[in-house]
Amino acid sequence: MSEFEEISPTFKNALITKMKSVAPYWALLGMELVDLKKGWALVKLPFSEKLTQPDGIAHGGSIFSSADAAVAMALLGMIDKNETMVTVEMKINFVKSFNNGEIVAEAKIVHKGGKTAIGEVDVRNSNGELIAKGMATFMIIKRK
Repeated sequence: MSEFEEISPTFKNALITKMKSVAPYWALLGMELVDLKKGWALVKLPFSEKLTQPDGIAHGGSIFSSADAAVAMALLGMIDKNETMVTVEMKINFVKSFNNGEIVAEAKIVHKGGKTAIGEVDVRNSNGELIAKGMATFMIIKRK
């Protein structure tokens, strides 16, 4: 039995499609939502020259962005339709560089309250090696 509850296949497919077409920042970086459940998500980021810093490795901000996005997607399946969320705080430790292949950010929500949620995220390369480990706090707010 999975630790995380499946979400509606219609919602899941719509969200995966939406993130490809109406998320300009995701498109800029090349991020892709691979899968999600309530409280869990996978976001992929293929390596690209546009992500590099002067030494030819991916800039930490691109790795951070995939980690932040994965936590957000994990939380999205747990909030009401009349709610949205924003990152309040995030910490990440970089443990290995990224200069080819792709990375996958796997996030899970470890706490969800009425107004805040906390997520953990592991970012791994194509070989399964840990690239970064992060923790994020999100604020859950009512839509206007």
